[in-house]
Amino acid sequence: MEEIKKIGVFTSGGDAPGMNAAIRAVTRTGIRNGLEVFGIRRGYQGMIEGDIVKLEYSTVSGIIQQGGTILHTARCKEFMGVEGRQKAYNQLKKFKLDAVIVIGGDGSFTGATIMSKEHDIPFIGIPGTIDNDLYGTDYTIGYDTALNTVVCAVDKIRDTASSHDRIFFVEVMGKEAGFVALRSGIACGAEGILIPELKGQLARLKKLLAERARQNKSSIVLVAEGDDEGRAIDIATKTQKEFPKFDIRTTILGHIQRGGSPTAFDRVTASRFGVAAVDALLDDQKSIMIGLANNEIVHVPLNKTVKLHKEVNKELLEIADILI
Repeated sequence: MEEIKKIGVFTSGGDAPGMNAAIRAVTRTGIRNGLEVFGIRRGYQGMIEGDIVKLEYSTVSGIIQQGGTILHTARCKEFMGVEGRQKAYNQLKKFKLDAVIVIGGDGSFTGATIMSKEHDIPFIGIPGTIDNDLYGTDYTIGYDTALNTVVCAVDKIRDTASSHDRIFFVEVMGKEAGFVALRSGIACGAEGILIPELKGQLARLKKLLAERARQNKSSIVLVAEGDDEGRAIDIATKTQKEFPKFDIRTTILGHIQRGGSPTAFDRVTASRFGVAAVDALLDDQKSIMIGLANNEIVHVPLNKTVKLHKEVNKELLEIADILI
């Protein structure tokens, strides 16, 4: 590759706590290595429109503790087409950017993979999604913060559940993956965990709830929004019809899981990812994702991160089965 002098960085897809820490790390590592760093605002949409600003050392001061992303993010249908990607490439060339670092999830990496094949510009991915569903990395930016948000909320819900002997179905994010539900369910001592990776969970759950109801005990059931039995409200309705005497409530945590100040773990992980991404570019790497495996930085081909499926941790599944 040609010598890299100017790089771009942007956030894409859903926001995740810790993205700002990654932006900060990319910016300061780039400047430390004599590079000019430019922030691309609003993801691929901003790339197409040329919404690109230079980032200085001071630009990223005081942002490490902030949730969300100072570069903003957006969904962009236009980028899905060849013409849209050509417009994006033209803007990158206009600003003379030699490489780009994308912070996002599988959709963002899919776009980067296609773009790098069509146009001669290196992309490096930093995994940023609360779902933690990207193949090749143990943790993604925002996952730990989201877990703590869920546990904090469920602890509060349990106070009410216990006071009224109620059953609460609590829905958490995870349309296609149950990582948030599984780990947070173990952490908050949930009596039931429903995730899309496991089938036929509802029959066992109903037996458990019936036994606890006879003992006048409250219950918390965590439901990943993509569970094959339906959304939490659907499952609660089915259960209420079968057990009309149960006092059942539903809580959907929704987007509060995305926000908030990132945990120390997410801040440090994001900082490690940001430094490693710049180092990879300077080492002539391209079309890879920076990941974390056994607490060590790893490089994973971008096409693998979007093609291969990440399995839930079997040990955690066994632990949940034992403890529920």
